[in-house]
Amino acid sequence: QTSRAPAISVSAESCIPAGLRLGPVPGTFKLGKYLSDRKEPGPKKKVFSYIIPVPLVFQVRMVRGELVDEAGSSALEWIGLIRAARNSQEQTLEAVADLPGGQIFYRALRDVQPGEELTVWYSNPLAQWFDIPVTATPTHDEKGEERYICWYCWRTFKYPNSLKAHVHFHCALSHGRPFLHHDH
Repeated sequence: QTSRAPAISVSAESCIPAGLRLGPVPGTFKLGKYLSDRKEPGPKKKVFSYIIPVPLVFQVRMVRGELVDEAGSSALEWIGLIRAARNSQEQTLEAVADLPGGQIFYRALRDVQPGEELTVWYSNPLAQWFDIPVTATPTHDEKGEERYICWYCWRTFKYPNSLKAHVHFHCALSHGRPFLHHDH
């Protein structure tokens, strides 16, 4: 079993304009593999290296039209540290590719304000390419709170993207089958 990466937060130090593309994202793309329903709190501090094994906060800013971190490193150095969004309300970026199987970039969905955390989830076309569920329909528990249920193993989740990541990366009962919607 792969160990979890430390909880890391990447936030904007200055405004990031809507539509700005970051990337390409280096390495093997497994967005959401370690997504949890909980946002793991931790001390926030500025750092120049992301190898410290405690929760971290990176701040990025625009310099001559490019996003850089506090050390002046380009996005290639820290883009893989951006946390997966648990739902669309907290999402600030979407993962996109120009061609199926091509390089992956992150695109700002809206203006991201200074101090705001960068979070990312798949665009619909990219989710379909990776066979990640595009939608998740909530049910309500006995307290009336929204929950998302895996149709393979019946595990429940608080957030839709946590369910989607579970089905794609972790559900032993899905056996790599495409996501089943509740109406099938």
